[in-house]
Amino acid sequence: MTKPIPDKAEVALEYPDKLYIGTFERTSRFDAHLDDAGISLSLHRSGSAEQRRSIRMHFHYELFAAILHDLAKTAVAMPPDDAEHRKALRDGALVLADALDTPVRPKDRAARQTALSREDELDVSRLTPEEEVLLLHVME
Repeated sequence: MTKPIPDKAEVALEYPDKLYIGTFERTSRFDAHLDDAGISLSLHRSGSAEQRRSIRMHFHYELFAAILHDLAKTAVAMPPDDAEHRKALRDGALVLADALDTPVRPKDRAARQTALSREDELDVSRLTPEEEVLLLHVME
């Protein structure tokens, strides 16, 4: 299920001969969830055919954990007076940590997997990287 983007995201996809840049602002939507292999993040901008954009990224767990570690190392570079952004990041990290510490009952896990498999049937944002590249070429 997608939700409105609370701030802004900028994405650049660089190939040797092409550069794709997309901006996703408050009118755009996002979906982020864990699956069997890692973290899935989708950004969607609606509008006319020229304005519509979607991007999907999938990070395996070990890579995402390494990203979190690197973010932690660079957090000291944030301006000390940027309390609003510091609090938002801290709150999000705490919610994730709490969720990871909460045991999941097998019945809840089965219900969630059933819901995810139904989403997979309907959600074109869950394309493989190869399918995404093909789609980008078709959209050109």
